[in-house]
Amino acid sequence: GANAAGLKAFNDEHSTDIELGQVKYLNNIVEQDHRRVRQRTRPMLGFKTFMSAAKTIAGIEMMAMIKKGQVDIQGSSPFEQFYALAG
Repeated sequence: GANAAGLKAFNDEHSTDIELGQVKYLNNIVEQDHRRVRQRTRPMLGFKTFMSAAKTIAGIEMMAMIKKGQVDIQGSSPFEQFYALAG
């Protein structure tokens, strides 16, 4: 409602042709980050214990953060960053 009206007003004022795309999860940052975890854990046959699941998922999320550049420990390599955070 309000977003569509605001976008239409902006398009009229600035002579642009911006369209509003509404896809439920593709624009959701949390779902985008969760995709990496699902891709890595789907081939596995599950986890034996909650502790192993928690540690594995934490490691996957840590590597994703390093890959996206959200963690930077003095310009070291991704392996050194992971080892410094995990150790």
